[in-house]
Amino acid sequence: MTTENRIDQRFAALKREGKSAFVAYICAGDPDMERSLEIMFALEEAGADVIELGVPFSDPMADGIVNQMAAHRALEAGATTHGVLQLIRRFRERSQTPLVLFTYLNPIYNYGFARFHEDASAAGADGILLLDLPPEEASLNSELTESGRLRHIRLIAPTTPAERLPKLAAASEGFIYYVSREGVTGAQTSLAEGIEENVAEIKRHTSVPVVVGFGISTPEQSAEVARTSDGVVVGSAIVRQIEQQGANPDVAAHVRAFVKPLVDAAKSV
Repeated sequence: MTTENRIDQRFAALKREGKSAFVAYICAGDPDMERSLEIMFALEEAGADVIELGVPFSDPMADGIVNQMAAHRALEAGATTHGVLQLIRRFRERSQTPLVLFTYLNPIYNYGFARFHEDASAAGADGILLLDLPPEEASLNSELTESGRLRHIRLIAPTTPAERLPKLAAASEGFIYYVSREGVTGAQTSLAEGIEENVAEIKRHTSVPVVVGFGISTPEQSAEVARTSDGVVVGSAIVRQIEQQGANPDVAAHVRAFVKPLVDAAKSV
């Protein structure tokens, strides 16, 4: 693994500037690959520091209904894992914004675990978040330990046992995704309690940046989370915009207009 990639560079630059990161999630291929590319550029134009790109999968059990339906729409439109890598290649022709693949083990294992890491990195991906592969399980299977140049992002939740937290923090690369509430993904009307305290506890065990997601959907929430973490993750609220505007030729412009106030709020604190 190289000592630094785009994720490391972006967080280091933000730290020097005293700014929080804004991480935006979309599902690749929703509503189709061509407009996904337009939306990715729109997210960059709105100020997103990192883009999480969901790899469409038929059984995304950690996702709420909004993101599940996004994966369904993408698959119905013909999205494939190979197609996602081609999307990344096209994005890299014009952009150096860090990209993290948000996915499940099944499609990656089917592709070939080591080969996927190699091909994804060559295409221009910077990290991977495998929702259903905890580090303890990976360490038991030598074929699942290949990481290459991709940073392996780890999830930590409010329900993570205190004795397990140091192990997860030590295994994290790029950044840690703190899941601020129990359950599946989805926008919420209010933030979960204890975010500041839990982020502080995680940071006791690592120097890796900690970003917070699950349920953030308004500029006010974005600013509140940015005050106590290294970054804000917004996913379902953006995907909802794509769902509502998917038939509109200007869907990317609508996404940009929705995301920019969220980014500005995160950067204002």
